[in-house]
Amino acid sequence: MGTKDGERPRRGRPRDPDAEPRIRRYAVRLLLERGFDGMTVDDVAEAAGVGKATIYRRWASKEELANDAMAELFDIEIPDADTGSIGGDLRQVYRDALAFVSAKEGIALIRLAVTEATRDPQIAGLYRSFLDRRIELTRAALDRARERGEPVRATADPVLMVQWLAGLLIVRTLTGDPMPAVEDADHLAEMTLRCILE
Repeated sequence: MGTKDGERPRRGRPRDPDAEPRIRRYAVRLLLERGFDGMTVDDVAEAAGVGKATIYRRWASKEELANDAMAELFDIEIPDADTGSIGGDLRQVYRDALAFVSAKEGIALIRLAVTEATRDPQIAGLYRSFLDRRIELTRAALDRARERGEPVRATADPVLMVQWLAGLLIVRTLTGDPMPAVEDADHLAEMTLRCILE
């Protein structure tokens, strides 16, 4: 049977536009419930209601899927901020970070990092990728502040800025101390600002 204008007939089911976000969502959920070793592509496919081929068309491996899903989760929950001042940027990012780690999914993610990153290089790589991205966003925020004429020290270190907050959250997880509240974001930002502003 011919087609109009010589087009080839389309075969198979049309692509599901909601498949990718759904796959990422279930990948994160299974990672948090079972850890990296316990999460399988088969289980993600079943939970998301797609075939394995749908996943492998988008991600070449379980590692790529996990990395992409976690990166998107962090980007959604702790987006970049561009408020017009470095102080405003820090306060916004800190508020978002503290809101995230006070939620069930956020604290589960920190626990996963603490328990699995030290034993599994792949999990450590996931967290390193997230921290590297956050460092680049922080570096860009410092550059914007300098361009606006804010008195940012030449020695302001985006690596330490990211690592000190991440370290605080990990220490609180290890010791069982409560996470800082969202209301503590201003205080934590002020501490950072004292170190990075002239």
